[in-house]
Amino acid sequence: QVQLDESGGGLVQAGGSLRLSCGASGDTFSRYAMGWFRQAPGKEREFVAGISSFGVITLYSDVVKGRFTISRDNAKATANLQMNSLKLEDTAVYYCAADLTRGAPKIRPYEYDSWGKGTQVTVSS
Repeated sequence: QVQLDESGGGLVQAGGSLRLSCGASGDTFSRYAMGWFRQAPGKEREFVAGISSFGVITLYSDVVKGRFTISRDNAKATANLQMNSLKLEDTAVYYCAADLTRGAPKIRPYEYDSWGKGTQVTVSS
C-alpha cells in the first residue's frame, strides 16, 4: 500500500499562488492514478483534479479549471498541484489520493485506495 505525504500548504493572499506536492513511498508510484481533493469546514470532500498513472489524462473540477494544474513525476514519486489565481473559496484542507483502478482519473473519494493526511491552504483577502 502506497503512503502519501502532502506539503506546500500555507497562507496566501487572494490572487496569489501555491504549489502543493505529494510524495509517495512504499509502492511503485506509476501503478497509481493520483487525485487531489479538498475539504472545507462543514462541507463534503470534493474532487479538485486527477491525473492518470503516466499523466496522459487529466481532469479538473469546473471551479478550478484554468487556474490549477495537476502534474506528476514518476521518477521522483511525486504528484503536484500548482494553484494560481487563488480565491477565498479555495480555502480548505487539501488531500492527495492514490487509485489503483485503470483508466481515467476517478472523481469520487471512495474510489481511491490511499490518502495523505492533508495540508491546509488558507486564502485571505
